[in-house]
Amino acid sequence: MALYDYVTQEQLSGFDKYKYSAVDSNPLSIYVMHPFWNSVVKVLPTWIAPNLITFTGFMFLVLTFTLLSFFDFNFYASGDGFTHVPSWIWVAAGLFNFLAYTLDGVDGKQARRTNSSTPLGELFDHGLDSWACVFFVATVYSVFGRGETGVSVVTLYYLLWVVLFSFILSHWEKYNTGILFLPWGYDISQVTISVVYFVTALVGVETWYNPVIWNIRYRDFFTVMIVACLFVVTLPMSLYNVFKAYRNNTLKHSSVYEALLPFFSPVLLFVLSTLWISLSPSDIVQQQPRIFYLMVGTAFSNVTCKLIVCQMSNTRCKPLSLLLLPMTAVVLLVISGTVHDGETAVLYIWTAVVLLTHIHYGLSVVKQLSAHFNIYAFSLKKPNSD
Repeated sequence: MALYDYVTQEQLSGFDKYKYSAVDSNPLSIYVMHPFWNSVVKVLPTWIAPNLITFTGFMFLVLTFTLLSFFDFNFYASGDGFTHVPSWIWVAAGLFNFLAYTLDGVDGKQARRTNSSTPLGELFDHGLDSWACVFFVATVYSVFGRGETGVSVVTLYYLLWVVLFSFILSHWEKYNTGILFLPWGYDISQVTISVVYFVTALVGVETWYNPVIWNIRYRDFFTVMIVACLFVVTLPMSLYNVFKAYRNNTLKHSSVYEALLPFFSPVLLFVLSTLWISLSPSDIVQQQPRIFYLMVGTAFSNVTCKLIVCQMSNTRCKPLSLLLLPMTAVVLLVISGTVHDGETAVLYIWTAVVLLTHIHYGLSVVKQLSAHFNIYAFSLKKPNSD
């Protein structure tokens, strides 16, 4: 595969000066998970590269998504009258999700333990985290599904965007303050998701049909929890942290325009994808929700990875991601009705393009930074020691 130097020389120079700065104030993380992760990392062999741990955790999420794609491709399986997902799949989902969460928590500790911390490790970790958002959301959706007792595919689309926006807020904060404030919602959601999977395996999806109190169902708690996490916790804390940096005169970007640059591409992606589902001639999100979510989540990850490169290298974020230019043409082609009968084919082709583009970007950046720092991405051996 022909790779490309996506990272500029200015950005490479910025990576050379980079120093990790993060704040984790979540009590669950501080008092429960970090002590647990400190114990786990001690049993890992010291020859295992941190990036290999990160990638393994991510692949557990992809595996869960793939399994549920086989048993519940269109999110109907949890509905009344449909063949439900086997219990062992939910056990596997709970186990894989917790393993992914644990490995995501110990990779940095392994890097410090083996004295192998590099900017590539952080970029690789957060880049995969941005892609993992869509796998989390789509997998949890299979617990409730669509229909009378579930959540509509359109509602889930907007909930996906709530999660994506919550993720990018943390990196927008760092772009402006230089400090990554780890969101509280992440740890709480990961533990909750794992528990929900195990409970579903024990009691079956039928349990989620029943109202919790009055006519309020579990799906309503699911929806409210995601939205409240953004508007009650993540967004207020992000705004406060940026305001505090402004008040202390430590804000990295003085103008409002420069401070908001990281939002331009994600907002355009939201507008384009929303126009597609709103004006789709064949109501594509009803026909192919899983593929549509995957396309949006992957495109979002590609946009976000470029923001992470900019904030880590202390360079200016570009207002427009080039991936969104052909996507604009695709959306205009679809909503014009030109490809009415072939809209599903267009979605599959465009999703493949987005996936290949993002994978190419990831491979290229990893190879470029590995060469720059004279390391192997997935081994602790040094290239010049062979």
